[in-house]
Parts: sequence; C-alpha cells; structure tokens
Amino acid sequence: MIVILIVAACGPAPSESSPASAELGSEGEIVIAQGVDATTLDPNMHAETPTSNVNVQIYDSLLMRDAEGELQLSLAESYENIDDHTWEFRLRRGVTFHNGERFDAKSVKFTLDRILDPDNQSPQYSHISAISEVEIVDDYTIRMHTRDPFPTLPSQMVARQMVPAGYTGEHGGEHLARNPIGTGPYRFVSWTPDEEIRLRANEEYWRGMPTIRDVVFRVVPETSTRIAELQTGSVDIIVNVPPHQAETLEAGEGTAISRAPSSRAIFVGMVTTEPGPLTDRRVRQALNYGVDVDSIIENVLMGNGVPLAGQPVVDMHHGFSGSLDPYPHDPSRARELLADAGHPGGFSIAMDSPSGRYLMDRETAQAVAGQLEAIDVEVALNVQEWGVYVDKIMSRQLTELFLIGWGNATFDADATMYPWFRSGQQFCYFEDDALDAALDLARETMDMDVRQDRYIEIMQLLHEEAPWIFLHQQMDIYGISDRIEWNARPDELIHAYEARLRADD
Repeated sequence: MIVILIVAACGPAPSESSPASAELGSEGEIVIAQGVDATTLDPNMHAETPTSNVNVQIYDSLLMRDAEGELQLSLAESYENIDDHTWEFRLRRGVTFHNGERFDAKSVKFTLDRILDPDNQSPQYSHISAISEVEIVDDYTIRMHTRDPFPTLPSQMVARQMVPAGYTGEHGGEHLARNPIGTGPYRFVSWTPDEEIRLRANEEYWRGMPTIRDVVFRVVPETSTRIAELQTGSVDIIVNVPPHQAETLEAGEGTAISRAPSSRAIFVGMVTTEPGPLTDRRVRQALNYGVDVDSIIENVLMGNGVPLAGQPVVDMHHGFSGSLDPYPHDPSRARELLADAGHPGGFSIAMDSPSGRYLMDRETAQAVAGQLEAIDVEVALNVQEWGVYVDKIMSRQLTELFLIGWGNATFDADATMYPWFRSGQQFCYFEDDALDAALDLARETMDMDVRQDRYIEIMQLLHEEAPWIFLHQQMDIYGISDRIEWNARPDELIHAYEARLRADD
C-alpha cells in the first residue's frame, strides 16, 4: 500500500504572529550556559546534544519537531511516500543561506550525500544509511531512494541540518566547522573555544526575525558556578541543575526552574566484543542485579528519573515494550550468576564516565561503581572532561564499562537500536546475528503496528542479553532567569527562537 503523507505547514507565516511582528521586537541578549563546549559547528559531523543546541540556532532541517514533540515542516513544504522505496520532498522557495546562497534541491542532495559518504565518517551515517540515492527532480523537488523500505525516514530528517553546497564545496568541511553558514534564525559571529560562542539574529529569516537579537553560549563546566551565575544575572538558561539545588532556584529571587522528561536513556555500556568477563550473559545480568537504580534515582537524582524497563528505549518511543520490568536490585542473585560464570570472587574492571555532560553523571558513575564493588566487582573509575570523552567514543577507545546517555529525539526505537546494536555500526559493542536480522526487518517494515510487534520481541531479547546496565530515563532540569520566557522540551534542545524577553527587560 502506498502511503501519502502531506503535513500541515509549520507555524504561522511571518506576516501573522511570528516573532518578527511580536511587540518586543528583535533586541537584547540571552546567555545560555552549558557544561561543555560544542565540538564542531559542522552540523553533519557530530552526535551530541550540546553541539546540537548551538547548531539548531544556525541551521534548519527539512522537518522539525514542535515543543510537544510533534513532527512539523521546516525547509520542506510537503512530503510523501511515493512507494516503499521512495520518499519525495517538495522544498520551500525563497530561502537563502546566511551568505546569500540559495537553498534548493542541490543543497539537500549535497548535505545528505556528504553524510552518506563513508570517507567522511559522519557519526550520523548509520541513521540514514538505508538511503541509496538522493535524486534531484527539479530545483525544489528531491527524491530519496532507499535500498529497503525505510519507515522512519521523515523522523530522521529532523536532525539532518542543511549546509550550503557552494560554500562548503569551495571551502571544505573544516572551514565550515569553524565558520558555519546556515539558513537558521541566527548567524554565527565568533567562537572562543572552551569559553563562548556568539550569534546574532538573522534579519532575513524565512520564519520571521527572532525577537532576541543576540545569543551567547557560554561554557561553564562547574555546576556550582553555573548556578551562581544564574543567581547573579550573568546567564539566563543553565543546564543540568542538580536536584538538590532545584528548590533553591524555584524559590529564589529572579530565578525559576523548567523541567521536562527527556527522551534520553542513561546507561552503562559494556564492551562485549573484546575478550573478558562481559562476553558472558550471566556476568552482564549480574551487573544489572548488582546496581540499585531506585536508590540512585532517590538519593543521587532526588527523584528526577524513571528506571529503564530493562530495555534501551523509553515509553515515548515507538517500539517500547510495556511488558518488561526493570532489573531488581538483588545482590545475592548477582553473586550466584558471577559464581556460575566462573567468577566466585568477582573480578576487576575499568569504567569511564564524563563529568558535567548529564545530570549528576559523575555522582551516578560513582554510585554504580560502589554498588558493583558490593558484589565483588572492583571498578577502576576514570572520570573525564566531555571533549576528551567524545574523542574516546568516536575512536572506539572506551573501557569495558562506560556511562553515557543516548537522546533519541526521533521518538522511534530504530534511532537507538540500529546505531547501538546492529553489527558494524559506530556505537555497537554487542554483536548477534539473530539480532542483526531482527533489526533489519524492523527497520524495513512500513506497517507501524507490525514494527511495534517486532520491537517487542527485540526488547525481550535485549532484556535477557543485558548488553547495558540499564539505569534511568533522564529528567532534564534547567535553571532560567525570570527576565525570559522559555520552556524545556522533551528532545533536550534549547531553541533561542522560542525564547522571549519579558516586557520590562
């Protein structure tokens, strides 16, 4: 059956109630403090939310999600599923990049082709690797042909931000990464690494000029410093507010809190593809039984999290299985499994963790390490700055255990399952032929109800194989100044275009 999908236009036209006509005008400045710097301003060559938070100001995608997570149009005016192997997108006319270059079908083909080129080693490759050809039909029509049916292609277009073909082709990716040119609401001004990135409103933005003129992303690694700067009015939005500080900011003068359940799963990954104890399923299960997730949520996160139900996705994702339960904390069962696997006295293992990237990440890693040591698994914990950690992730140099979070903003299981569990993919550390076949089949099935049934079977398999220590679904907690209006989103993105300065500021 051929499915036709034509989505209503995204948001009001600029001549109606867009930011360009808002009574506040385009003025003022907001400062956003993240714990880590962006790693690149090339939107096609990264896979990190802090970097995305900068890039979504500069670039646009064919599709986008609104604040409630619903799929909307952006640089595409419409799209349809021509057949099981073909998607057609009709593009918005009259859009230009910040350097005046026209946005058109050539821009889309160039962007997607550079992600799909294996020589470029884009971390986004696995998300759209089913695309076999990007065809230009005319200046404002593009067709994406897929090797197999690819039902989640529209969702994947949300995070594929368009770059200018002429500019990037002339100057190269390294230049783009430092001198970004997009079609988005803000233009790049400057980047002082590990300090700040400055942006200025795009007066010719196709959705209407932003209400806020200047946006600054500051790098503030220490949580206490971020909070102090919010309290003194030096910054306007801060990420990863520790739960025990949230009440203080809610009650404080000039500050407030905005929360949102995230699509991000926090877990401890395991390298099962190298010789060692983790190749044995009994050991992996033992580690899950040895970690008290409820205690971490209660005592470290102060209730700001939901235990993962023994599967890699959360309940807002298509493919989530409602029939699975979290691993209970059972140290006795953990020791039994370790003994059965030939480790009656436990063993020693290394574990990596970032600091300042996720809510209470260092403290969570320390709690996990302590709980594992209680079942005689001695953990050598190595906590690192995020930039160093990203390099280890991308070069596949992580130790046997590693704490990380995966924010799947497509709201579909495929965007977690394929990159993490399909053999040969960038982040895959668990290989299984039967799982590969099941993932391929689920990815290629156009009937969403059938896909759901297939993912339920996959989730059951992963629950038993325990390739992760399943921790929790993240609750995002932001501190905000009362001089602005802004609300947290489930996809973790901070859109300055959605923020407003209050009338008296």
